[in-house]
Amino acid sequence: MRLPLEDIRVLDLTHVWFGPYCTMMLAHLGAEVIKIEPPWGEMTRYFPPLVENESPTFISMNLNKRDVTLNLKHPKGREIFKELVKLSDVVVENFKPGTMEKLGLSYEVLRGLKSDIIYASLSGFGQTGPYSRRPSYFSIAEAMTGHAYMAGLEEDREGKPRGSPQAYGDLGPALFAALSIVAAIRYRDKTGKGQWIDVAQADCMVSLASQAIVIYTVSGLTRREERRKRQSLSQVSVRGFFKAKDGYVAILASRGPMMERLAKALGLEEVDREILERWVSERTVQGVVDALVEADVAVAPVLNIDEVVEEPHLVARGMFTEVEHPKLGRIKVPTYPVKFSEIRGFKVTSAPTLGQHTEEVLSSLLGYSKEEIEGLRREGVI
Repeated sequence: MRLPLEDIRVLDLTHVWFGPYCTMMLAHLGAEVIKIEPPWGEMTRYFPPLVENESPTFISMNLNKRDVTLNLKHPKGREIFKELVKLSDVVVENFKPGTMEKLGLSYEVLRGLKSDIIYASLSGFGQTGPYSRRPSYFSIAEAMTGHAYMAGLEEDREGKPRGSPQAYGDLGPALFAALSIVAAIRYRDKTGKGQWIDVAQADCMVSLASQAIVIYTVSGLTRREERRKRQSLSQVSVRGFFKAKDGYVAILASRGPMMERLAKALGLEEVDREILERWVSERTVQGVVDALVEADVAVAPVLNIDEVVEEPHLVARGMFTEVEHPKLGRIKVPTYPVKFSEIRGFKVTSAPTLGQHTEEVLSSLLGYSKEEIEGLRREGVI
C-alpha cells in the first residue's frame, strides 16, 4: 500500500527534540528521511541514560530514518550536501538563526540549486523579530508563552512555574512544523513552487495557549483571576487527580448529565470535590475506575510508564511495536498514533546508528566509489 509521502525525500539537519520529532512524523508517513549528522554525532546521541552507548532519547526521536555523517564545516562536506539537495524535496534545520547562512547553505543558496526546494527553519523565536538570534529550548518557549505559569497555577496557588514532563514546548511546535511541511508539499503540487517555512517555538506555543489568551482579551481576566472567579461560582465541574488506597485516578465530570451520573454512582443528590476525595480515598484504583466506568463518567487510572506499555487498550490499538536495533536487538517503541480507513501498511524501523547509511547513500545516490568514500573518511568529511 502506498504511503502519502513515499515519493518525498527529506534532508534532516535537526537535533535534540523539536526538529527530530518533526522529521520522524514525516518518516512515519512514508517520506525517505536522511538524517545528516557531524561525524561525532548530534548531541541527543549522548542524552542519558545510555544503554551500550546508545541513547533511548535519540532512538525515540529518530525512528524510520537513514543516517549519514557529513561535516558541513568542511568544504567537501558542504558540496556533498548540495549534491543531495538537488535530489531532495525538503530540507529541515533547527540551528540557531544565522547558522545556515554562515555555512553558505541558506534558503537562497539552496533554491539556486533546486528551484522548488522546501526549506523549513525551526527555531525558538523565528527568523525575524527582536529575539530571533536568542538560543531556546522547550522550557524557554513554555516560560515565555504562559504555559509554565499556567501549569504552576494548577498545582500551586502562588503560581510557582512548572515545566512539562515531556518537552511539550518542543513536541507541540514539531507537529506544527510537520503539518506545515506537508502543506508546502501540497502547495508545490499545485503551483510548482517551493518555499521557506519559518517555524518558531514561541509562536506555536502561543497558538496552544489560545484559550487562556482569548479569555484575557475578551474578559480582561488573567489566568489567576479567571480561576478565582470560576471557583467562586456554582459548581461547574469536579475534576482533577484523586488519591485512592493504592494510587491515583483522574476524574472529570462537568455540570449536567455527567455530574448527575457521578452523584448517582456515589448514592448522593449532589457531589463536590471534598465528597469525591473522601469516596475515592476509601477505594482502590480499580474499584474507582470500575464504578465510574459503569456510571459513564470520565475516569482513568494514573499510570507510570511501565504500566502504560502494558495497558490493554493501548496494546489493542496497536500503539506499540518491536523493532530491531543494530546494537540493542529487539526493542519496543510507539507507533504512528493515527488510524486511517484507506492508508495502511505503516512500518516502523529503529533509529539508525551513527553513519549507518553513509556509504549506501553516497554510493547509490551520488555515485561515489568505495575508494572515494574512504578518502572522504580520512579527510574528516564523513
